[in-house]
Amino acid sequence: MKNAFAGILIFLLFVAGSDAVYIVKQTERAILLRFGQIVEADIAPGLHFKLPWVNTVRKFDGRVLTVTADAQRYLTLEQKALVVDSFAKWRIVDVEKYYTSSSGEESRTSNLLQQRINDGLRNKFGERDLQEVVSGQRDLLMEELTRELNLSTAEEYGIEVIDVRVKQIELPLDVRASVYERMTSERQREAQQLRSRGNELAIGIEADADRQEAVLLVEAYRDSETIRGEGDAQAAATYASAYSKNEEFYAFTRSINSYQESFSNKGDILLVDPDSEYFKYLRASEVQ
Repeated sequence: MKNAFAGILIFLLFVAGSDAVYIVKQTERAILLRFGQIVEADIAPGLHFKLPWVNTVRKFDGRVLTVTADAQRYLTLEQKALVVDSFAKWRIVDVEKYYTSSSGEESRTSNLLQQRINDGLRNKFGERDLQEVVSGQRDLLMEELTRELNLSTAEEYGIEVIDVRVKQIELPLDVRASVYERMTSERQREAQQLRSRGNELAIGIEADADRQEAVLLVEAYRDSETIRGEGDAQAAATYASAYSKNEEFYAFTRSINSYQESFSNKGDILLVDPDSEYFKYLRASEVQ
């Protein structure tokens, strides 16, 4: 009987000793409760002791956690509907407030934060048009939302929102086709404007090239006529100088050149009076 009692006592002491010791890891945040009341908040990592069956330890993940929001439909400033998927990164900064606001349930905190994110995105999207939401001010929108969430989440839930990001932005199925058609029409209109502008520039370039061509041809003709006139003047001056030096020889040379050109082809026929002045030098050669 004594051995049985000793065994039970040893077992109870072992259980009590095991329940009196606990370890908080570096990746955990913990609080110490006494009959459900917080007696010590934010216990440091390491080995600790507590009163068995009187004190209770609640541990929570102290790392950066992720909450993924379900796809929601938001309206932009111009009342265009968008389907948005988002997520947020958060962590515990005040263990006592985190426990009192959500009983330490991560899922409950995630749901509360998800609701806050959806409300914030709805307000932010409603202040911007489609272009700003998709590309222009997307990063700025996320920064503003993160900053505004942190103004309340730390005080109400004991958590810090590190970042809020949009994973995907899509058009609703019921308006996607009409939006794509409108985008196609706008692109076609822009393409037509570019083509018209290109044709206008091409016509201007061609007209300028034609004008330059006409100017060049006129200038070339002018220069050629000037050169031809100068050549004719020089030739006339040369002929005149030769004629003035020896009129008879000049006339004889011109007649000989004329005979050569006239009778260069045996088939040529020339009907001229033999006694005409044209055959003057031929008759003179026969007399000699």
